[in-house]
Amino acid sequence: MKPFTVHSGLVAPMDRANVDTDLMIPKQFLKSIKRSGFGPNLFDELRYLDEGQPDADNSSRPLNPDFPLNMPRYQGASILLVRENFGCGSSREHAAWAMEDFGFRAVIAPSFADIFRSNALKNGILPIVLPADQVDTLFSALRAEEGYTLTIDLEACTILLPHGALWSFEIDAFRRDCLLKGLDDIGITLERADAIRAFEGQHCERFPWLFEDIVL
Repeated sequence: MKPFTVHSGLVAPMDRANVDTDLMIPKQFLKSIKRSGFGPNLFDELRYLDEGQPDADNSSRPLNPDFPLNMPRYQGASILLVRENFGCGSSREHAAWAMEDFGFRAVIAPSFADIFRSNALKNGILPIVLPADQVDTLFSALRAEEGYTLTIDLEACTILLPHGALWSFEIDAFRRDCLLKGLDDIGITLERADAIRAFEGQHCERFPWLFEDIVL
């Protein structure tokens, strides 16, 4: 997982509340568990004017010109600004995979669905909760100023706005540390690899008959 320390990026708006995971990555794309290649189908029903199919070539599909992620001014955006309860619905981790594969490193909202928040953090995406009035301020600024960028400092838990204002946010200390180090659940486990191997060795000595056909 790519570490998240300080990130400066273009912000794209999605002025919707209660965006669920089926809207983020529709059910027909859930057959793969490769964790990559889902970006072209992120928000598929909103981005395209036809119905997407797994393994289809998206390059020739008709785009919805009214969807923000298709607009020239938001191309290359890596921070998504949304409304409350983002990521509600089913627990599919594919939603976080699609966000990461598309290129998003952070999402800002007044609130998130708990399971999506957890999946995002485990896949290198920072979900930032801000008060509704601050989210309103960002939406207004985005509409007024093309090329609107923010700088997110995870170490300091701050967001630097283009004109110098500095806002703070909160995040669970454990998950913050994992993001700073770029550790997903497997990486966290591997940090204790020496202790795991030591336990396995001791266990093998105590119960050798359990390990007759196993090479440690």
